[in-house]
Amino acid sequence: MRRNFPPILRCKEHNQASIFTPENLLREAKRQKSIANGDVPAICILDPDGDIVRNLLLAKNARLNSNWACYHTQLYNFEFDGIEFGIVGCAVGAPFAVLVAEELFASGCQLLISITSAGRILPTQPPPFFVLIERALRDEGTSYHYLPPSSYASISNDLLAILETAFTATAIPVLRGATWTTDAPFRETDTAIGQAISKGILAVEMEAAALYAFSQARHKAVICFAHVTNQMGKIDGDFEKGEADGSVDSVKLIAAAAKAWLSK
Repeated sequence: MRRNFPPILRCKEHNQASIFTPENLLREAKRQKSIANGDVPAICILDPDGDIVRNLLLAKNARLNSNWACYHTQLYNFEFDGIEFGIVGCAVGAPFAVLVAEELFASGCQLLISITSAGRILPTQPPPFFVLIERALRDEGTSYHYLPPSSYASISNDLLAILETAFTATAIPVLRGATWTTDAPFRETDTAIGQAISKGILAVEMEAAALYAFSQARHKAVICFAHVTNQMGKIDGDFEKGEADGSVDSVKLIAAAAKAWLSK
């Protein structure tokens, strides 16, 4: 019976509206901070590691967005390849990522691209490399507040079709497949890893399942990439990401996805 379910699965009426909304939160934040009304860029980026943001600021290529009213983060605007982006750094983990996603879409975002570092599961090739996450194993809590229980949350079929040939001209190899989203990166046991391997999962990360569940429930456009940068610290010299902490290739990949979406 439902009353015997663990709390994460109880009282989740997924079709009911939330009493607490991002619009109301942002309204009060703007009042308190004297922030004028205004939209964020149509295409925004979540940069959980913060490497892209740090390198943009170091190069003086990003400016603070004065319309962003989030209590917890800062949003920067930058332009690349003729496209204006908004970017939020260091929103790590499923709850934080979805909190920011809710606020971004309430502020005018139309497409959200997340690019998170990840640990390699299947030994397909040495890190670093990129994965377009087609589906993510729901081993976290946030997704269950948006969708009924299931094993995976997935990118929308429409977005997947748009991205079919998006990266052919980038010279950056992009794998496609499944990841494992966890809330507890330091509880990646042999048993859990073995189960992920048996499912053909490429990498482990901390946000995609929740972002895709939010995307499906809210009918919002979200694309998640994993930047597979490590083997969970099991070897010396791990966590090397590439030029400018991997931000050069990451921005090129993001721009290719954004162009495909804009040309849909």
